[in-house]
Amino acid sequence: MAADRPLWTPSAAQIEDANLTRFARAAIRDWGLRLNTYPAFYRWSTEHPEQFWRSVWKLCGVRGEPGARALADGGRMPGARFFPDGRLNFAENLLGRGSDGDAVVFWGEDKVKRRLSYSELRALVAQLAAALREAGVVPGDRVAGYLPNMPEAVAAMLATAAIGATWSSCSPDFGVQGVLDRFGQIAPKVLFAADGYWYNGKAVDVRDKVRAVVAALPTVARTIVIPYLDQRPDVSMVPNAVRLADAIAPHAAAPLRFESMPFNHPLYIMYSSGTTGVPKCIVHGAGGTLLKHLSEQQLHADLRPGDRLFYFTTCGWMMWNWLASGLASGATLLLYDGSPFAGGGTILFDYADAERMTHFGTSAKFIDECRKRGLAPMRTHRLERVRMILSTGSPLVPEGFDYVYRAVKKDVCLASISGGTDLIGCFVLGNPILPVWRGEIQCRALGLAVEVFDEAGHPVRGEKGELVCTRPFPSMPVGFWNDPDGRKYRAAYFARFPNVWCHGDYVVLTEHDGMVIHGRSDAVLNPGGVRIGTAEIYRQVESLDEVAEALVIGQEWQGDVRVVLFVRLREGLRLDEALVAKIRQQIRANTTPRHVPAKILQVADIPRTRSGKIVELAVRNVVHGQPVRNIEALANPEALELFRARPELAS
Repeated sequence: MAADRPLWTPSAAQIEDANLTRFARAAIRDWGLRLNTYPAFYRWSTEHPEQFWRSVWKLCGVRGEPGARALADGGRMPGARFFPDGRLNFAENLLGRGSDGDAVVFWGEDKVKRRLSYSELRALVAQLAAALREAGVVPGDRVAGYLPNMPEAVAAMLATAAIGATWSSCSPDFGVQGVLDRFGQIAPKVLFAADGYWYNGKAVDVRDKVRAVVAALPTVARTIVIPYLDQRPDVSMVPNAVRLADAIAPHAAAPLRFESMPFNHPLYIMYSSGTTGVPKCIVHGAGGTLLKHLSEQQLHADLRPGDRLFYFTTCGWMMWNWLASGLASGATLLLYDGSPFAGGGTILFDYADAERMTHFGTSAKFIDECRKRGLAPMRTHRLERVRMILSTGSPLVPEGFDYVYRAVKKDVCLASISGGTDLIGCFVLGNPILPVWRGEIQCRALGLAVEVFDEAGHPVRGEKGELVCTRPFPSMPVGFWNDPDGRKYRAAYFARFPNVWCHGDYVVLTEHDGMVIHGRSDAVLNPGGVRIGTAEIYRQVESLDEVAEALVIGQEWQGDVRVVLFVRLREGLRLDEALVAKIRQQIRANTTPRHVPAKILQVADIPRTRSGKIVELAVRNVVHGQPVRNIEALANPEALELFRARPELAS
């Protein structure tokens, strides 16, 4: 395909039939607008957010009362309040649209297959909500899930939201300390946990980890264990634990009741990557989350009632929360837990055919791995109903675009998307009525005034800069947990450019009004598209007696990022294979497998600032042969030479 031609262009019929086209026409009519191009419609959505988001409420079918005001204090960022008089219940919006077809389909690799209809899901949510109320859960309490991506995880979240409590989750591959770093801050009253999970054909029992987590969380009054590996797992070792069946048995006929809550009532607590300490707890409101996901899914992803929505994710990533919101559009959720290459290596494409998948959500790393494995689903699978492939987690390289259209499917909208946990959504997205250009994300998100700033804070186009958002949007965090004066919140996003959200992505706004992301502009690691905070690794490595201190970076490698760990050992010690294995096991056991470094190297010294802080970014620059700025700020700049041109990093 020539570089001056798009890889895919929607047909006139596809444009005419798109949700976005119908929405735009209705909004133009409702507000008396004179717009006839998509760029003009995008500008209206950002310049008149009160009109745009009221249209999303109305035209995307939100259940609730919006109130008289769509936006108060719209000039403050943070501080703006969307629908300050509005009330709704998040769970009611997710459970009120579907017919009695499939609500949830679940594949646990090739070991477990189940499905729940909308009526069965509603019944389970009603029972779980009754069980939570019986355990004393009231609006504002926290309920936590230490769960695989399974139907009961969705049901437990919905039951929590139905009550007006706040949900938080992480995946069972997290080690005990990783879980406690998160849930230990928010004091959950009830914990949902599975007995284990499958990965790459192997059963992984996590009951010992659950026991250790519960023992360290004194606020947990009840643990509800969901069977996965065993239909009746022994839970006697877990304090105050009960199996799911026993928890809901007394509530077989429970009615489904929804508490009406304020628009910004806390729905989710998400977690930052933990770069400078324990992860920050990011609180997201019910109304903002719902409106943002409806706009992304119905308008940008063209999601409709009866569609079959899949995203490869775990309960520890915000894409799980995003996926669950597909119920609000009357779609079926296709859940998958385990290795994406389980069995014969094509299980996700098998799933797509077997369950008539319409939206195939994955990561750039998965697409690249399929390419390296020589998979050609276009020849081996039908994929006849797949009309959108979504990719996130890390930038999708141009060769990844080529591979999708060459080997996966030609007539498909390839939607590279990007945003984050911070906004529980995306700043840049796909678009069913715009062409797909090689290596580019199609467009900026409707309703979000996304720009690219140079270092002086001036908007630029066609050159690299910081991704920023210059106006408020509904899914901005309500705040951070345990941050009463908002200091941490403001420092996270608004310190660099006052009254402007600075996201920390290094990007280019293209001539097509699309975007190319060149990576993070901070020190967060990003192997395989999974954001990893360096502090989470340091806490594990430096707990070992042999390690005096450590420094970790992400090295750009073969179109991705690999984690490289440098260690300064105690006097007289040498880094041998046994110690490397010990370090890797320590990290794997207490965080996740994705935190385990690809390379572990010994150094004699680690550079730091005059105030004693280690300088990850400076080391990363040296490893990549780039200049180090502000070298005069270092107390021991000579230590940087220990990292330059290391032969171990050339392979």
